[in-house]
Amino acid sequence: MRILHTEASTGWGGQEIRILDEAAGFIARGHDVRVAAPAEAPILQAAAQRGIPWHAVPLNRKGGKSLRALARVIADFKPNIVATHSSSDSWLAGAFHRFIHRRPAIVRFRHISTPVSRGLQNRWLYGRVPKRIVTTGEAIRTMLIERLKLDPAHVVSIPTGTDLSRFRPGDKAAARRALGLPESEPIVGIVATLRSWKGHRFLVSAMNNPQLSNARLVIVGDGPQDENLKRQIEELGLQERVLLAGRHDDVVPWLQAFDVFALPSTGNEGVPQALMQAMACELPVVTTSAGAIPELASHDETALIVPKENEDALAQAIARMFSERELGKRLGATARRAVAAKHSTEAMLANMEEVYREAAIR
Repeated sequence: MRILHTEASTGWGGQEIRILDEAAGFIARGHDVRVAAPAEAPILQAAAQRGIPWHAVPLNRKGGKSLRALARVIADFKPNIVATHSSSDSWLAGAFHRFIHRRPAIVRFRHISTPVSRGLQNRWLYGRVPKRIVTTGEAIRTMLIERLKLDPAHVVSIPTGTDLSRFRPGDKAAARRALGLPESEPIVGIVATLRSWKGHRFLVSAMNNPQLSNARLVIVGDGPQDENLKRQIEELGLQERVLLAGRHDDVVPWLQAFDVFALPSTGNEGVPQALMQAMACELPVVTTSAGAIPELASHDETALIVPKENEDALAQAIARMFSERELGKRLGATARRAVAAKHSTEAMLANMEEVYREAAIR
């Protein structure tokens, strides 16, 4: 198949990584895959680094110029499928479908759990334009069906897959030495784009709890909340105990260096990739019930679940993981088995291949 992924976002996070991982996986399976995004979008540079063909298209702006640019790419590439991932690129693909040509087939993704509006435009964009809708969690699928009155058969949940050969337990001491982290101190870490709904600010606040007075926090990622977090860390006097490590393309060593992984999300989540990756590394996990997280994280089975926006409960759960090592080992081992059973990269690629083939022939 020939598949064109469109992405209007000029940011960076799990959504963009999902696109690239899927594109690379499909290319390895013998398909012809390309990515289209605005020229300034980080996904294009990342695609080039991974050998994925790309097109610079102003998909973040609705209008005739953007529509013509998308039409030229489609005319040149002749894809069987256009997979859309954000708002304005989905609108442009819908306009192409309505005013220019009914082919290629469109598959619409929904990556976040934020409720969509019930207006006629979304009924058209989700119900009439795409052959199928793919969500990254069952909670998102249910939300779309209920709010837009969609046919349940039209919407499928396919969470992002995890490469179990990469994300696995490792030598913690060696990882810490390589990263310059202290070898003997307890470390709680988070890997996530610095967005408000990821809950970093609650994790920073939790570090002021006396139960975590001997622990360190490592934050891996960058994003819009960078300056706010720096200010919060300084105001709380935590500069010596909280490390803002920035963005790293290879997060495996960081995960292998942590004692506990925390993701105190407040909303907008599918099944987060970083959560699956941490679980695949058999890390003890503390998280919330935001979005589709409960589809992977079950309290006292694969993680400890705490209330959203509650730094005290967060601190207590992290401290419990530090002190009850056997609990952490049990949860970590169960978590890796859960990821392997339902959320491997191969499972994601096989399920997406079926969706695209069905959409292309309908």
